[in-house]
Amino acid sequence: MRIGLLTSGGDCQGLNAALRGAAKTLYNLLPDVEIYGIMDGYKGLIEADWRKMEPHEFSGILQEGGTILGTSRQPFKTISKPDENDVDKLSMMLSNYKAGGFDALVILGGNGTHKTANLLSQHGVNVVTMPKTIDNDIYGTDMTFGFDSAVQRASSVIDAIHTTAASHGRVFVIELMGHKAGWLALYAGFASGADVILIPEIPYRVKSVVEVIEKRNSQGKKFSLIAIAEGALTKKEAELPKKERKKINENSTSGMRLAGELREHLMQDVRTVMPGHFQRGGDPTHVDRALCSRLGAKAGEMVRNREFGRMVSLRGDSITSVPLGQVAGKLKTVPENCEILHQARLLGLSFGE
Repeated sequence: MRIGLLTSGGDCQGLNAALRGAAKTLYNLLPDVEIYGIMDGYKGLIEADWRKMEPHEFSGILQEGGTILGTSRQPFKTISKPDENDVDKLSMMLSNYKAGGFDALVILGGNGTHKTANLLSQHGVNVVTMPKTIDNDIYGTDMTFGFDSAVQRASSVIDAIHTTAASHGRVFVIELMGHKAGWLALYAGFASGADVILIPEIPYRVKSVVEVIEKRNSQGKKFSLIAIAEGALTKKEAELPKKERKKINENSTSGMRLAGELREHLMQDVRTVMPGHFQRGGDPTHVDRALCSRLGAKAGEMVRNREFGRMVSLRGDSITSVPLGQVAGKLKTVPENCEILHQARLLGLSFGE
């Protein structure tokens, strides 16, 4: 078999570990397999940019962050849009898949990647996918790879800020990634002892946040830590039309807006911290390495068994798979009945309600 591997969308920890898991399994199960690395995501498939990989190239990459194949973002909404030569990207990918003689593609990516993978599958391409994103917002899997590593990175930032916040009696607003889903801010804030956690799923009131800080001050706790997702909104902002909400985010960030509001109500020094791409960089945690290896092994097995049009997923402690049609275009957000929300409230954490 002739198999193409590609990593698409934003990078995260564990991509190389997942590639290694899939490749090693394919080499073990299919002695005559040829594996080709498609460079820079769907861009490589569009431009017929790939090269044959050798087994040794997948050795020593389990612990490495990033991706040896490179990656890029390819907006789904432009996939079928004709260019100046009246040729669309979907047609180019289908043509190159056929011309390259591929028997299947193993695709690693997030939400947008899976929408495109599903489209390719609907047009006859043999596809197996793996769920990667630090946001943990892919439908159909309990956890995505990259999430645990990002939680550790974000938590380490909040941990380090504790001491400087306490020393100066400051309020720190730490803005974490998570535009539409608040899993990262929720878990990192919970794990590192943030006093307030603000996520997209729960619109907040500035007044409620101020009350939490003032209560802490009255108890002799002269500093406060707020973990806020980049997509968090106040109740007033959440009621605005989508276009107006988009304009707000273009002019400022959620953390900057909150910090500005807090300065108007508090006598304390309020600072903002944005770890940014630090959350996506570096080496994967051992949890992610193990998860990637398991997902990769399952992906390789599914290729051997010709179980195409599906995404490998984690359900409980089992590695299984789900149809791409059930995944593409769906977002896994933090539900109202999420246990960790209940447990956080029992501990006295505020969500700005």
